[in-house]
Amino acid sequence: MAAENPKPKLLWNSDNVKDVAESVGISSLNEEALKALTQDVEYRIGQVIIEALRLMRAARRTTMTVNDVALALKVLDVEPLFGYDSTRPLRYGEASLGPGQPLFYIEDEEVDFEKLINAPLPKVPRDMNFTAHWLAIEGVQPSIPQNPTTVESRSQDLLPKGPGANPALTALAGNDNLSVKPSVKHIVSKELILYFDKIQAAILDENPDEEVVRLRQAALGSVRDDPGLHQLIPYFINFIMDRITHHLDDTFTLKQMMELTHALIENKTLFLDPYASSLSAPALTCLMARKLGTDDGADALKEQYELRQLAASLVGRIARKYAATNTLLRPKLTRTCLKYFLDPTKPLAVLYGSLYGLLEAGGPEAIRVLVLRNLKAFDAGILQPAKERAEGSIDYEMLVQGLVQAVASLAQRPESAATNGSASGNASDAEIAELREFIGPIVAQRIASSANNRGLIKAILDAQLLE
Repeated sequence: MAAENPKPKLLWNSDNVKDVAESVGISSLNEEALKALTQDVEYRIGQVIIEALRLMRAARRTTMTVNDVALALKVLDVEPLFGYDSTRPLRYGEASLGPGQPLFYIEDEEVDFEKLINAPLPKVPRDMNFTAHWLAIEGVQPSIPQNPTTVESRSQDLLPKGPGANPALTALAGNDNLSVKPSVKHIVSKELILYFDKIQAAILDENPDEEVVRLRQAALGSVRDDPGLHQLIPYFINFIMDRITHHLDDTFTLKQMMELTHALIENKTLFLDPYASSLSAPALTCLMARKLGTDDGADALKEQYELRQLAASLVGRIARKYAATNTLLRPKLTRTCLKYFLDPTKPLAVLYGSLYGLLEAGGPEAIRVLVLRNLKAFDAGILQPAKERAEGSIDYEMLVQGLVQAVASLAQRPESAATNGSASGNASDAEIAELREFIGPIVAQRIASSANNRGLIKAILDAQLLE
C-alpha cells in the first residue's frame, strides 16, 4: 500500500484569501483553488519580506521600516502601498479575539491636549513670489538691481551670518547669549587638510638628504596620481601663486612650485579647465620675471635658465591641453609673450623667457608668423646693442641660441619636412645674403654656419610671402 503524500502545512490563513475573494464577487471557491491561492500568497509575502530584510541590512539597520517594504515592492515590480509611510518604526499592540486568534493593531501616540494648547504657534510663512533675472552671462555678472555690486558683496562677506547676526533682533527674541558663527565658504575634511599640510612640508624641504629627496618625489607623485584631490585644487593653486609672488629670490621654491603645477596638470582625474588661467599666471611669472634668485654665478644663472625653460614647457602644456574648452587661452598666452619679446626695455633673460614661451604656446607657426617678420628690427634694436655691451656674456649667448632654436623649429613643420628631401645640403651665397637681409646678420650668421642648412633657410625665406 503506497504511503499517502503529507499535505503541506500552510502558514497563511486561507480564510483571509476566501474573504478577499468574496469581496471581489467570487462566492464559490473550491478547496483546491483556495489552497493554491493561499500557497501563492504565502510565497509572494515571503518574497517581499526577504527583499525588505535585504534592504534593511543594506542600510545597516536592525529594525525594518515601512520604507523597506515599499522599496521591496518597487524592486519586485509590484504596485506600492499608499498611506503607510512613517519616519519611525511602528509599534504594534496585540489583542486577543479568542483562543489562538490574536489581533495586532498599531498603537497610536497619546497627545496631551494641555501641552498642545499651550505650545507656541508656528511662525507665519512669508508670501512666496518669483522673479527672473540674469545672475551671470558667460561668467560676467550684469549690473542690475537684483545682483549685488562688488563693493556690496565684499562688505557682506565681512558681516556675520546666521541666527543672531542682528544684535537688536537677538535681544528682542530674548537670546542674549546666542553665539554667532561666521559663514563657512568651503568645508574640507581633516584628512585632506592634513594631506595638504604634509604635501607643503615635503615639497618645500630643501634638505639635500636622500630620504628627504625621495619624500619630495613621493609627494609630487601623489599629487600626480591621487584621484581624490578635487576639493584641494583651489588651495593648491592659491599656495602656488602665493609662494611664487613672495619668493622670487628663491629658485628652489620656484622650481618646486613649477613641479607641483606640472603634477596637477598631469593628474588625469582632476578637472582643471576652469583653473587654466590661474595655472598659467605663476608659470608666466617664472618665465618672464626680471630677476629669479639672488646669486649671479654661472651655476646660478644656469639654474635660472632651466627654470625659465620649465616654465615655458608648462605654458605650452597648458595652452595645448585646455585650448579646446578655453578658446581665448592660447591667443592670450601668445599675445603676452609677444608683447614682452618686442619690448626693448626688458632684460635679455626676460626676452629669452618670452621667446621660449612664444615657441611653446604658439608652436613653430607662431615663430613663422609673429617672430620672423620682427626679427630684423629685433636684431638691430636689441641684439646689436647687447653684442656691443655684453658680447660673450651668458645672457647674450642664451638669447641668441634661443633665437636660433626657435627659428630652427620651422624645419619641423609638416610643410617644411615635406620639402626638406629636395632641399638638402648647404644654401648658396645668394640665399644666405637674402637671409641676412630678412632676419638680420647675427641670427643669420649662426644659421648659415650650421651644416645642411638649405632646407631651414628655404623655410625661413618662404615666410617672406606672408601678407
